[in-house]
This record gives sequence, C-alpha cells and structure tokens, in this order.
Amino acid sequence: MILQKAQPVTLPTLYAILDPEQIDTRSPESVLCQLLQGGAKMIQLRAKAMSSRDFLHLAQRARELTIPYDCKLIVNDRIDIALGSTADGVHLGQEDLPLRVGRKLLGDRLIGISTHSLEQAKEAEANGADYIGFGPIFGTATKNTGYTARGLEMLARTRAAVALPIVAIGGITEANIQNVWQAGADSVAIISDILRADEVAAKVSAILARR
Repeated sequence: MILQKAQPVTLPTLYAILDPEQIDTRSPESVLCQLLQGGAKMIQLRAKAMSSRDFLHLAQRARELTIPYDCKLIVNDRIDIALGSTADGVHLGQEDLPLRVGRKLLGDRLIGISTHSLEQAKEAEANGADYIGFGPIFGTATKNTGYTARGLEMLARTRAAVALPIVAIGGITEANIQNVWQAGADSVAIISDILRADEVAAKVSAILARR
C-alpha cells in the first residue's frame, strides 16, 4: 500500500541548497537573502559541520527571512532542527531516521528522501515520502554520496516508475539544467553553480528564466 497525502506536493523548478561550507567569506544569511531576492521558492539548509546550537540559530533566522517571500524552508537531516525552527519540512538520507519515524514526529510537514536507485525511489513512495531526491545525476564535488553518477537515462526510468515529485541533484548547472528537466525532474537541486556565483540573485534569476 502506497501512503500518499490527499494533495500531492508541487515543487518549484529550482530547489536551492544553502550549505555554509560551500560559500566563501559571505555570511550564510547574506547568501540566503540573495537566494530569496533571485526568486528561490524552496531552500534547503544543509550544515553538517555546524554545531546544533548554531544550526538552530541559522534555521530560525532563515524561517524569519523566508516567510515574507512565501518560500518553503527544508532542513537537511535534522528533524529536531526542523521542529525547533518551525521549518516546512526535512530532507532525510538513506542513513538518517526511517521515514515512518520521521512522519510520526513531523506530522503533515514535508519529508523528502534521498534516493539513488529505482528500488529506493519506490520504497520512499510506498512509505509516504512527499518527494524524492534522486542522484547524483552527473556526480558532485560538494558531497561524497558513495554512488557513481546515475545519469539522465536512469533519471528518466525513475520518473516512469514513481508518481512522486523528483528533485534531481548532483553536478547540475545552468548549462545542463534543461536536459535534467527534460529527463523528467520536477525540480533541480543546485549548489556550487549558485553559491559560487559572483551574483547569487542574478544566477538564480537566470536559472529560473530557463524553464
């Protein structure tokens, strides 16, 4: 039995990820503001090296900033931080708390699951995920996933196998984003190409204009 909400989740075409480890001397808050000004409507906070206290403070500040822009805030891995910051949801990896446990803790808030194969994608759908992340599509230098590049063909096969919204991730840039959308991704997660841009807001706007 596949557990799904009565109203399926609709994802924006861009799923921005803010990782303080991937930015230069700019503050996470200033980069977040640029993401919002550029038009991002869903932002995930990822802060694996940050202390729990600092992560919570960043998430709470992010919640304050995202609300006026009607932007969804997702916290990577940490259900406690998501709850403490009243974020819209959490994104869980294969090694994090099981989806069913996360659902008991978060209720109707959004839960996304990282997947790397057809089997994992189908399992996430059956267990009631709101959306799945799928990748790495082209490989990535920002996170060691332990998986080789999945490629556009496998993305297309996954799209045909599940009804859940798919966020494609891994090595995606403004230059190859059209191919990823065409392969079936509802949304694309981009880190380096955005966070390392000289003008983050302009980069976000340029990416959104391609859809």
